[in-house]
Amino acid sequence: MDQTILITGATSGIGEASAKFFASKSYRVIITGRRNDRLEGLSKLLIKEHNSEVLPLCFDVCDRQAVDSSIDSLPDSWKNIDVLLNNAGLSQGLDPIQSGDIDDWERMIDTNVKGLLYVTRKVAPIMIKQGKGHIINIGSIAGKEVYLNGNVYCATKSAVEALTQAMRLDMLPHGIKVTQVAPGAVNTEFSTVRFHGNRQRADGVYIGFEPLAAADIAEVIWFVATRPPHVNIQDILVMPTAQASAAQIFRRTE
Repeated sequence: MDQTILITGATSGIGEASAKFFASKSYRVIITGRRNDRLEGLSKLLIKEHNSEVLPLCFDVCDRQAVDSSIDSLPDSWKNIDVLLNNAGLSQGLDPIQSGDIDDWERMIDTNVKGLLYVTRKVAPIMIKQGKGHIINIGSIAGKEVYLNGNVYCATKSAVEALTQAMRLDMLPHGIKVTQVAPGAVNTEFSTVRFHGNRQRADGVYIGFEPLAAADIAEVIWFVATRPPHVNIQDILVMPTAQASAAQIFRRTE
């Protein structure tokens, strides 16, 4: 399969799992992230296990100039991007609006909204020029329902949902698919990052039920990306069986 996917935030979680899944299906994989050691390690793993063609690009999606220069520097053989997975995102803090950390707010807005826009702005013209492509944005149940103390994070994921809908309208005349994949609770580094490295507090988020794994979402992304050309799955919400809504999780007490 001569298809290329660009994955942001590929150094952990859903991004890393997606890189592994697509590489196993013979996709050429461009992996991006801020942590070069992890990118290099993942690149070696994909080559070793799947004999994959892999191109690591180390940059922060929040840095507009770095996004521009990294994508502009793609070798000609890598410039035809078939799938863009806008996965890079994070949550910081879990506080009421009146006591939230403004630095946390800015990091979430810069990463979840502006970073997604910066990358899309560079890749969408490539897809338009080649007359095909698929943009897949990782949203969240938090973009569909707010929850207590989720304020700014929920707002950024609501923005991802709105941007996905708007992108779909903009890309419609060009035959480019646009999809949102919105997970519920996924056991990745998400909570560790949210709680600024407090592993004990992060681990408590997943006590008493079985959350989704990053590989579960990667498989859904693969399904979405491999439908026939006339089929676009516009929006898909994926939840653990134990989760009914953003805030309602059934936890076993035994």
